[in-house]
Amino acid sequence: MKKKLLYLVILLAAIYGGKYAYDMHINHNFETITEGKVYKSGVIPPDEIEDYVKKYGIKSVIDLRFPGTGDDVNNPEVPAELLAEKEAVSKIEGVTYFNNGSDQVPQKHNLDMFFKIMDNQDNYPVLIHCYHGIGRAEMYSAIYRIEYEGMDRDEARTSTRLLTKWSSFDLGTPKGDFLHTYIGRKDSIK
Repeated sequence: MKKKLLYLVILLAAIYGGKYAYDMHINHNFETITEGKVYKSGVIPPDEIEDYVKKYGIKSVIDLRFPGTGDDVNNPEVPAELLAEKEAVSKIEGVTYFNNGSDQVPQKHNLDMFFKIMDNQDNYPVLIHCYHGIGRAEMYSAIYRIEYEGMDRDEARTSTRLLTKWSSFDLGTPKGDFLHTYIGRKDSIK
């Protein structure tokens, strides 16, 4: 019995490890937020981005990265990589590149720029991405769901990932608390 349980644990670990490796290193954490409208990802190498753009009909790329933060874990951006992506996107006809360099928790100017992009229907479908695709891209995806799909802020927060508990979107964390207390534009004018 113990041997069977051990094999099951090893099998589950191999499946999880394989999925993680695929998501992070092959698929670049690419996910559909709203089919045909909004997608999110981590960094897609410049030589691969056109494939994603064509496959999903993407018209706008919102890059949330910016260098020089000193945070090599959450924001390990390199200026040359941002430039390479911008140049790669500029060569794809009909696609616009927006850099909206953001901290893990957005500031007002980041939100203002994000809303300006997302309010323009000509920009859709949109790809929102950061470095890993699991922090800022998920944050802005949750904000999109609140602002444009009318999703409840806690539902948007908890749908950012399979397990929210003990993640950076859990209550008591900066990102989790930001979304939990977020007041959408429609609610702020009441």
